[in-house]
Amino acid sequence: MKIALLSLAMMVGQPTISVSDRVPHFDVEALCKATVATDKAMGLTLPESYDNCMRDENTALKQLNTVWLQNSDTLRNQCEGEATAGGSDSYVDLLTCMQMADWAKSTADAPKLRGASKNRNKL
Repeated sequence: MKIALLSLAMMVGQPTISVSDRVPHFDVEALCKATVATDKAMGLTLPESYDNCMRDENTALKQLNTVWLQNSDTLRNQCEGEATAGGSDSYVDLLTCMQMADWAKSTADAPKLRGASKNRNKL
């Protein structure tokens, strides 16, 4: 009983920071090295270079730092899950997920177009 109370007191006394309040840390160096190795093994005509991969990942991280808190906890958690699926943690994938969700949200409010349907006047 005393141990449980001590544990509870320690947890309550410490400020908690939600993991989703900050952009997660990804080891993009390992990702880029693996990408270069995979492209080389596949014999691609235009393989991804390590420098280009790192530039893309770092650019995405900078953009994420500006938009991260503008999105809901639910979206941040969902996109983080998608960006880390399969073991390839990528800031580019994380940013893309957030941008697609933002795009989907903005198009949901757009007027529905009826086009040249034969049934357009029957509404």
